[in-house]
Amino acid sequence: MSSRPAAAQSQFKNLRASSLYCPKCKNAMPVRERLLLVLPDKEIYDYLCTGCAGSVGQREVTSADKLMTAAATARRPAPRSSLLLP
Repeated sequence: MSSRPAAAQSQFKNLRASSLYCPKCKNAMPVRERLLLVLPDKEIYDYLCTGCAGSVGQREVTSADKLMTAAATARRPAPRSSLLLP
């Protein structure tokens, strides 16, 4: 049983990998994300190693996750301008 609150765990739902272990390169390598499949209720992305272009993982994004991300983005305040007016 987890002692962490649900809000703390939900922050990890939309993680994107920047590097993963590649069995061909035998090292943690930077990856790029490629859209593999679009379904009515989710999208499946494939992670490709930038060294050998081999597939090293997948990520699924459900429509509910996309809505949650859009809502969280809409709530963020706009960045303040760094321009100083005379």
